[in-house]
Amino acid sequence: MVDGRNGSGPDTEMSSEPILEDVLIKRSQQKKRTSPLNYKERVFVLTKTKLAYYEGKPERKTRKGCIDLQKIKCVEIVKNGGVIIPCQNKYPFQVVYETSTLYIFAPSNEKRSVWVQSLKEEIKQNTLVVAKFHPEFWQDGLWQCCRQADKLAPGCEEYNLFGDISRKPLPPIPGNDTAGKFRRPPPPPPLSDETEAMEEQVEEKEEIVIALYDFAGTESHDLTLVMGEEYVIVEKCDVHWYKARNKYGEEGYVPSNYVTAKKSGNLDQFVWYCKDVNRSKAEQLLRRVDKGGGFMVRDSSSLGSYTVSLYTKSAGEGTPSIRHYHIKETQTIPVQYYLAEKHHFNSIPELIEYHQHNAAGLVARLRYPVGKEGSSAPTTAGFSYEKWEINPSELTFMKELGSGQYGVVRLGKWRAQHKVAIKAIRQGAMREEDFIEEARVMMNLSHPKLVQLYGVCTQQKPIYIVTEFMELGCLLNYIRQRRGSFTSATLLSICQDVSEGMEYLEKKGFIHRDLAARNCLVNDSLVVKVSDFGMARYVLDDQYTSSSGTKFPVKWSPPEVFNFCKYSSKSDVWSFGVLMWEVFTEGKMPFEQNQNHEVVMMIMQGHRLYRPKKATHNIYNIMQLCWHEKPKERPSFAQITTMIKDAVEEEDSSREEDPS
Repeated sequence: MVDGRNGSGPDTEMSSEPILEDVLIKRSQQKKRTSPLNYKERVFVLTKTKLAYYEGKPERKTRKGCIDLQKIKCVEIVKNGGVIIPCQNKYPFQVVYETSTLYIFAPSNEKRSVWVQSLKEEIKQNTLVVAKFHPEFWQDGLWQCCRQADKLAPGCEEYNLFGDISRKPLPPIPGNDTAGKFRRPPPPPPLSDETEAMEEQVEEKEEIVIALYDFAGTESHDLTLVMGEEYVIVEKCDVHWYKARNKYGEEGYVPSNYVTAKKSGNLDQFVWYCKDVNRSKAEQLLRRVDKGGGFMVRDSSSLGSYTVSLYTKSAGEGTPSIRHYHIKETQTIPVQYYLAEKHHFNSIPELIEYHQHNAAGLVARLRYPVGKEGSSAPTTAGFSYEKWEINPSELTFMKELGSGQYGVVRLGKWRAQHKVAIKAIRQGAMREEDFIEEARVMMNLSHPKLVQLYGVCTQQKPIYIVTEFMELGCLLNYIRQRRGSFTSATLLSICQDVSEGMEYLEKKGFIHRDLAARNCLVNDSLVVKVSDFGMARYVLDDQYTSSSGTKFPVKWSPPEVFNFCKYSSKSDVWSFGVLMWEVFTEGKMPFEQNQNHEVVMMIMQGHRLYRPKKATHNIYNIMQLCWHEKPKERPSFAQITTMIKDAVEEEDSSREEDPS
C-alpha cells in the first residue's frame, strides 16, 4: 500500500536501519503538469520493507509518502528521449508499483546505479515483478518511448530483475497471425476512480494558488508575487504567512491574504469580484470611479448568491445611475446562471464575459471592472514573516496627522515605499514595557476591518508604533465634515464595518476598552476600521483611567465599567451601541448637555440616548439591545453583525432589478 502524508501511527520504516538515505528529487505524479514547480527535493530512505520520502533536512524531516516494497513491480533507469529535465539532478530512474510510476532524479550516474541496484536487491522475491516496462517517461498522456496513450499498456522493453541496469529491446511482435497466438493482448480497462485516488496518495496534494495582488517582498526570505500568476503552497507557517514556490522553483514567504486557491467556482481570482462590499459601498465606489459601464460583482445580501452592480451615464434620466442585477440560477441540473432570461451560462465568469460584449437587456455593457484592479492591496500582518521590530533608520517622517492620547502621529514611509502612520509615544504616556510584550500578539490580530499594526521601534526613546495609514482619517471627523450627505444605508454600512472588526476581536478574546467613533479610521476605499484596540490598558493618565477623571469615556461606558472597572466583550458591545448613535447623528456628542457625573446617574436610573432621526426603529432597537444594564443580556458582536446584515438585506432585497 501507498502511505500518504496523513498516515496514522509512527513511521514504521524508521524503526529499522536504513539501507540508503539521500537527498534526491522527485517529480509530481500529476501527469498533466510537468513544470519546474513539480520537481521537489526530498529525503529518500530505503529500508527492508519500505521506500519513504520526506520534506526537510535529514535531521528534521516530515514524511510526505512511502511505498511498500512488496508492491513494487519494476525498478529501472529512465532514458531521457530528448525530454528536458527542469531540475539540477539529471539522472532519472523509475519505481513502478501498483498502477503508478514514481520518477526520481539522482545527482550522478553512480548515485543512480547504487539506488537502482539496492532496490532491485530488496524486491527480487516479489511475485509481482513485470516482464516488460517502458524505458522513457510517461508525459502529457503518452509514453515517450512507444507513443502509447494507455497508462497500463504492455511495456516495450524486457525487464531484467537480476541483471545490471543495461537491457535489450524485445523482438518485433507479429501482428497478422490469424491464430492470434502472438497478438499483443488488449489493454486493461481504464483506471477506476478508487484506483486513481489510491495512486494520488503517494504524492502530497499540492495546493495551487493564484496571486490576487503584486507583492514585492521586503526581506531576503520573502517571495515576490505577480498578480495573476500561479504558485504552489509549500507550507502554511501560520494563518497570515505561507511559504510558496514559483514556476522557477524559487521559494519564500508570502502573505496569505494575497493569494487564493485555484479551483473551479472561486471568484476571488477575478478583478471584478468584490467579496466584502455591500450595496451602499458599491454605489459609493462606482460613483467615485465615474465611468460609464463600470461594474462589480458582489455578494448579495442573500447568502450564497451574487449581484452585478452597474454604473451608467445614459439611463434615460439624464443623470448617472446605478442598477443592481441579481444573478439567477436555473432549476436544471447542472445549474446554469443568467441575468437575462434568454442567455444562460455554465459559470458566473462565462456570464460576465458575455455581458462585457453584449448588454442583452442590461442598461449597458459591463465595460470597466471596478474591483481589485487599481485598488490598494490589503494590509499584511507585519511587513514580513516574524518581523515585528522595525529599524527607526528605515522610517521617513512626513506631515503631522494629529496628536492623540499617546503622542504625535505622523504620516511616514517605511524604506521609502510603504506609507505608514507613526505614533511617537510621549514619555510617561503609557506603560511601555507591558505594551512591548503585548505588541507581538497585537500584530497577529489581522482583519480587513482592523487597522493593522505593522511593528514597533523599541530600541530608542521615544518608542514608535508603526501602523497602517488610513487616508481619510478619524471616523468622527469624517462623518462630521460630510454631515447631510449620508443615506441611512451608508451609515448602516459604516456600522457593519465596525461590527465585523469587533466580531473578530471578540472571537480572539481581545477587549477594546475604548470603542468610539474617534477610535475608528477610514481609508480611501471608504472602508471603516477599528483602531487603538487594547491600548487603553497601557495609559498612565489618571484622568483617563479613573472614572472620576474628566477624560474617562463615561459616555461610552456601561455601568459595570464606570462602577467597578469591569471590562469584557459585553462592555465593548455597550460602547458599540453609543458608536452607532454617533454615526446615525452624523457626529453628535452623546449626552452633549450633561457632565460625566450626571451621565452616570442618568444611566443608573435607566435613561438611554434618544433615537436619531436617520435611524429606523429596527436600527434603534439594535442600539437599545447593546444598552441592557446586565452584560449577559446584551448580544454578542456576531449577533449584532447578523442583525445589521438583516437590516441591509431588508433594504436591498426590494431594489434589485431584472434586465428589461
